[in-house]
Amino acid sequence: MKQRICVDTSVVGGYFDEEFEEPTRQLFDRLERQEIIFVVSDLLDLELTFAPEKVKQLLHKFSPDKFERINLTQEAIDLANAYIAEKVVGKTSLEDCRHIALATINKVDVLASWNFKHIVNLERIKGYNSVNMREGHHILEIRSPKDLLRYEND
Repeated sequence: MKQRICVDTSVVGGYFDEEFEEPTRQLFDRLERQEIIFVVSDLLDLELTFAPEKVKQLLHKFSPDKFERINLTQEAIDLANAYIAEKVVGKTSLEDCRHIALATINKVDVLASWNFKHIVNLERIKGYNSVNMREGHHILEIRSPKDLLRYEND
C-alpha cells in the first residue's frame, strides 16, 4: 500500500526554494514514480491562489491520479480550534492547525511541511497529538520532506 502524505503549501513552495529544493524535488520524484500519494486539500488550493505563478502551477504538472483530494469539514475546523484553545500555537496559526486537523481526520500516514516554527516542531507535535488523543483521533506523524526520502542500501 502506498504511503499517503499530506502536503502543505510550504512543500509546494519548497520545490522552488534554494534551501529546500533538493529534498522537495526528491519527494516529488517519489510521487512521479508512484511510490507515494500526495493528499491535497481545498485549503491548500486556496493558499496557492496567493502564491507565485510557478508555485500555483506545480501540482498541475502531475497526473490527477497521483493525488487524493480532501476537503475542509466542520470536524476539522473544530479540531483546529481545539489546538488553538489548548495553546499548542497561537490564533495566528489557525491555517496551520487546519492542515494538521485535516491530515488527522483523514488518517493520512504523515503530514509533510517545511514549517519548523508551527508544524514540524517536537513541542508542537506533542501538543497536537495530545489534543488528537483526547479527542479520540490517532497520533499524526509530522515530518519534513527530508525525512520522507528513500535511501538505497550501501
